[in-house]
Amino acid sequence: MSLRYAYNTNGLTSHRLSDALTFLADCGYAGVALTLDVVHLDPFAPDAHRQAEAVRRRCDELGLDVVVETGARFLLDPRAKHEPTFVTASAEGRARRLAYLRLACDLAEVLGAEAVSFWAGVPKPGVDRDAAWGWFADGVRALVDSHGGRSYALAVEPEPGMLVEDCDDWARLAGQAPGITLALDTGHCVVAGAYAPEEAVARFAGHLGTVAVEGMRRGVHDHLPLDEGDVDLPAVLRALRDASFDRLVTLELSRDGHRAHEMVPRSIETLRKAEAAA
Repeated sequence: MSLRYAYNTNGLTSHRLSDALTFLADCGYAGVALTLDVVHLDPFAPDAHRQAEAVRRRCDELGLDVVVETGARFLLDPRAKHEPTFVTASAEGRARRLAYLRLACDLAEVLGAEAVSFWAGVPKPGVDRDAAWGWFADGVRALVDSHGGRSYALAVEPEPGMLVEDCDDWARLAGQAPGITLALDTGHCVVAGAYAPEEAVARFAGHLGTVAVEGMRRGVHDHLPLDEGDVDLPAVLRALRDASFDRLVTLELSRDGHRAHEMVPRSIETLRKAEAAA
């Protein structure tokens, strides 16, 4: 089987969304990882649902499937990156994060998305980690209660430095919040975690809601082009193929929007070559 690739719009921030979708389709991508943000489908825009309907129609015309990403940096607070989260000390802040994720899920349904991906957040200094874990588990269960069982997967992404940092943390959460899947960023495995990227794919194959690939150096959380860093890309793609993974495999180059015109075609070519070598 051939894998299906998508490109994250957080690496296309200098492109209009309509232009980005056409560009991806022309380069041979099977889908788009749509990061809801002020530049691409602002979920808080008065006409967000209408925009989502238009995006879905355009994706249908172009043959693109969709994954919804929720990691925009300043969407909820223009002065604090990624805040508030489920591990914010303020109950009001945690409620805002839950309301946003529920909105993202509503838009995902309009978009016909395969998955909605989200992460835990970073507890601030002075926040008790056990308390933060309880807040996060409560928030995830509330999200599953209101949006679980729909056609898309609710996928929690382990992020280096966050409360849920690696696949083992995810497994602990999954035991407390049934109904979630794993959003596995294979590059993160060389930064934090007990598994090589291809080992994580094999071990958690039955729980994968969405998968991301990129280059990453061991111990350094910096998203790099696919042909840089310490990730064995052919091994990752071989593991995904062996697992019969049939959802989108997404690429996140969030710091490379200024050269997306180069990275979009370069990346799909790298993926094809790596898959042929897998």
